[in-house]
Amino acid sequence: MENINSGKKSSDIKVCKIGKKCGGCRYQGMSYEEQLGIKQKEVKKLLSPFGDVEKIIGMYHPYHYRNKVHAVFGRKKNGEIISGIYEANTHRIVPVEECLIEDEKCQAIIRSIRGLLRSFKIKTYDEDTGYGLLRHVLVRRGFKTGEIMVVLVLSSPILPSKNNFVKALLKEHPEISTVILNVNDKNTTMVLGERNIKLYGKGFITDKLCGMNFRLSPDSFYQVNPLQTEKLYNIAMEYAGLKGNEKFEKKPVVTDAYCGIGTIGLVASKYAEKVIGVELNADAVKDAIINARENKRDNIKFYQGDAGEFMEAMAEKGEHVDVLFMDPPRAGSDEKFLLSAAKLSPETIVYISCNPETLARDLKSLRKKGYEVKKIQPVDMFPWTEHTECVVKLELKH
Repeated sequence: MENINSGKKSSDIKVCKIGKKCGGCRYQGMSYEEQLGIKQKEVKKLLSPFGDVEKIIGMYHPYHYRNKVHAVFGRKKNGEIISGIYEANTHRIVPVEECLIEDEKCQAIIRSIRGLLRSFKIKTYDEDTGYGLLRHVLVRRGFKTGEIMVVLVLSSPILPSKNNFVKALLKEHPEISTVILNVNDKNTTMVLGERNIKLYGKGFITDKLCGMNFRLSPDSFYQVNPLQTEKLYNIAMEYAGLKGNEKFEKKPVVTDAYCGIGTIGLVASKYAEKVIGVELNADAVKDAIINARENKRDNIKFYQGDAGEFMEAMAEKGEHVDVLFMDPPRAGSDEKFLLSAAKLSPETIVYISCNPETLARDLKSLRKKGYEVKKIQPVDMFPWTEHTECVVKLELKH
């Protein structure tokens, strides 16, 4: 596997002015090579008891890679409108003019929205008083398609002069594909509410990944670093025996647990006999079904439900699965899910994890259930932060 590690030299390091207040990028002030070295060491410490850890795969240009940008809006005591992020472990807003890891076009749109608020007399929301209208702005860009979604998160479904506001925004940024009003009228730390109102465009955007088209709604989960995601998924397909050194005599049956909008399962469907995706989030499943139709993949089906319960039911019915992909949230999988995976007894499990600590815990459990770790590949999905993604190949011992 080719390794890509070509960050900036120490003398060329860009330093974020708000890095200490933000707390998001822990590796400020060091070269990219140093960051990769730290991550490699941390992953090896956690995962080397299970097998050899490959050299981490980094980025050619580890800046402005985040294709999804979120800004919270507020005011200073003097009335000045600000937008940015919450200071680490607080709800104090740190104003952001430029972020070194966020997409530059998305940031420019957020700055334009901030500039339009005063002329349209739109008040920003105050968490303490519950007064005001605009809470957050979410901007998402399709890396391959260039399509851009703008989500205005308001405390009310009514945006005064909404048509003129959208027209003014499009005049500054005609490349915007759709504008959505999301209603969040609850006292919550969640960014998005449950109701979306389309103000302009289709209400969604599409992007291309690994040669497939994906529909993205406001709350769809989609990896924020598309360049590294393609590398990650190609490794996952290789580890599954689906691409490269195919080990199956005939096309395998694949289950994609925690499937989200179907990205991994749809990529796998090009090489599999059939794919079954299961996801708890009903909106994500709707997008996954549409994505399968748009990509003309008739060998994949998506189901809404708890992945562990679904796989346990599959095992009880005697259904056969060759490959299980699992890509759980940072908390990892629970014992119930891992037990159901063992009952299903796939020949190969490909575990994609964004948290090496919970990954190590789950690998220990899977090893007790008869699986052996064969390969471990860390991928740097989030340069300048302490997070590392890993792909692990496990095989059932006979």
